[in-house]
Amino acid sequence: MSTENEGNEGTAGEAVPSVPSVPPVPADAPKGPPTSAPAPAHPQTPEGSAAQQPPAEGPAFPPADETTATAPMGPVPASAPPGFQSAAEANWPPPPPPVPAYAHHGAGGGGPVWGAPDQLHSPQGPRKRGMGGLVAAVAAAALIAGGIGGALGYWAADRNNSSNGSTTISASSDPQGFKRDPGTVAGVAARALPSVVTIDAQTGDGDGGTGTGFVYDKQGHILTNNHVVASAADSGRLTATFSNGKKYDAEVVGRAQGYDVAVLKLKNPPSGLAPLSLGNSDRVAVGDSTIAIGAPFGLSNTVTTGIISAKNRPVASGDGSSGSNSYMSALQTDASINPGNSGGPLLDARGAVIGINSAIQSTGSGMGQAQAGSIGLGFAIPINQATNVAQQLIKTGQPVYPVIGATVTMDERSGGAAISDRGTGDTEAVAKDGPADKAGLRAGDVITKFDDTVIDSGPTLIGEIWTHKPGDRVTLTYQRDGKTATAEVTLGERKGDS
Repeated sequence: MSTENEGNEGTAGEAVPSVPSVPPVPADAPKGPPTSAPAPAHPQTPEGSAAQQPPAEGPAFPPADETTATAPMGPVPASAPPGFQSAAEANWPPPPPPVPAYAHHGAGGGGPVWGAPDQLHSPQGPRKRGMGGLVAAVAAAALIAGGIGGALGYWAADRNNSSNGSTTISASSDPQGFKRDPGTVAGVAARALPSVVTIDAQTGDGDGGTGTGFVYDKQGHILTNNHVVASAADSGRLTATFSNGKKYDAEVVGRAQGYDVAVLKLKNPPSGLAPLSLGNSDRVAVGDSTIAIGAPFGLSNTVTTGIISAKNRPVASGDGSSGSNSYMSALQTDASINPGNSGGPLLDARGAVIGINSAIQSTGSGMGQAQAGSIGLGFAIPINQATNVAQQLIKTGQPVYPVIGATVTMDERSGGAAISDRGTGDTEAVAKDGPADKAGLRAGDVITKFDDTVIDSGPTLIGEIWTHKPGDRVTLTYQRDGKTATAEVTLGERKGDS
């Protein structure tokens, strides 16, 4: 709102009339009878006139048209400045305003508490009080605007000075004053990274690949994937590099191709190894936060985040060097996992290992570690299963697999796991006196459920079987000749990958 012309309505731009010898009238006195002058608009009055509402506080003055002159005035100069009127027009002079009771000192009266005793009072009717309130409001607004303008000017000047290098403010560079909460991703990564290693596997011909592993115990055992170390397991060289850059030679303790799990041991392990804490993959829920650490495409110590997208996902993956596959009932995550992440830990929000990152979905060549980027479909071996395998490998150097003693087809469109007509090497599909044979299963039966888990293919059945141990008793639901039946099976065992 502009204030240049506020309070000057009716005076600016008018010609100066000749003034008779009458007492002077103040410049802001209304010209002519008060009822004939238009009232100034008031921004807060709905009707547009401040004179239509009496002032909220202060003594009530009589209207200007009801007062009478009671005091003579001295002569008026022959020429007067603009704004002077005749006494008749101005109804001059009005009496002083009545003094309210609260304006005296004590109950006995006394002088008024405002103004000088001899000060002349000009008529202050409701119209002029409304005008005065408007001007005061404008003045207050101007002061506020001025204050804001000053603050903005100071801010702009300060920014200009900062850009010129004259004034800078920086955060504390003391690392102790910038700690991350232990529950944040940064806090979890800071604790886990020193226990994660980048594995370099070189064959006897000098070829090599990169994967990841993590410290399993204080004796220097490293847990990783079989396909990370398979090419260098027999005659190659394996090294493990920690996040601090220190590198150690390693050797294979044991590996399980079917589980895609391998255990290495550092040849000269350093003191003070900190194994990663192991979680419970059976208690993981869809939607739980995940943190993956690895060396995607050789970029060591890379941290990515996501959630558990699904559980018990049947996955068959290969190491790319043989026709054999690995089977798992995997944890699916959308954390970014790429070639080189294999063997690395999948952590929960507390930093406990819930899986070993093992496979990705590729748009080009299906499951496995093809040189394709992450599309948000990564798969990890549940840590409960991997721990059982690792303990067996450390103890005996070879894996032990639970089996039902029957060969099933790998057709994923059969609506279940169909028992084949013949086994491998032209053997019987149902091993004589094996678990399936003892439970009454026969060639041609289609297994549709493993306990409460629906079975839609052979790989799904194998993945579920391998989440158990030899000697576990399970219930198989199957179909034969259009009829559904169940069988109680005690799982047998097979040692080694042969």
